[in-house]
Amino acid sequence: MKISAIVLIGGRIDKNLLRKCLKSLDWCDEIVKIKTKNLEGSFSDWRNEGTRQAKGDWFFYVDVDEQVPQNLKEEILQITNHKSQITNAYAIPRKNIIFGKEMKHCGLWPDFVVRLIKIDNLIKWEGKLHEQPKVNGEIRYLKEPLIHYKHDNLSDMVDKTNKWSEVEAKLMYQANHPPMNIFRFFTGGLREFYLRMIRQTAFLDGPEGIIYGMYQVFSRLISYSKLWELQLKNARSNL
Repeated sequence: MKISAIVLIGGRIDKNLLRKCLKSLDWCDEIVKIKTKNLEGSFSDWRNEGTRQAKGDWFFYVDVDEQVPQNLKEEILQITNHKSQITNAYAIPRKNIIFGKEMKHCGLWPDFVVRLIKIDNLIKWEGKLHEQPKVNGEIRYLKEPLIHYKHDNLSDMVDKTNKWSEVEAKLMYQANHPPMNIFRFFTGGLREFYLRMIRQTAFLDGPEGIIYGMYQVFSRLISYSKLWELQLKNARSNL
């Protein structure tokens, strides 16, 4: 069974991360690189484009800031080489590295993502913000993790928030989210704080966890603020 690695490469490429990502995939039969900088669409669109270009029996989806350690490689090869294999889609846990530290809390572990899919079972990827593959049959879980270098610094986090909060705001607006007001801003931020800091115990990851957890509260409020802008613009256009 041939394995096609489908790699998404964003606009601002860290050449060192790219080199390490591709090196960790040198056991695959082919590597399909999708450069998203000048492409319209979402992660789902880009993954679907990679699917159209790939020629393997199994598709393995990887982002440029992810790397495959030896143990995960061996687990994947054992599965794909097994002739009696009946499960055709697998979710893989991710170790998220933020500010140079492996995070265990704030919803960052085990962070399963469905990334290994046999061609016969994949229907398509869907979802503009948090994309998911639509597959036939059962999804099982691998034990060995993918390594994800999620954020190095706050500047990169702010840049990504500015981009993806616009997408999230548009999705909420299209879903007819109730008008934003002081009460909804307050309760929305409070819910996010409770989720990240209390339920998901972000503080147990130390200063890095506290910063990341509080940043998620900030990110949520930015999305709500952009939703408020859209609602205000629409209200003024109807006057």
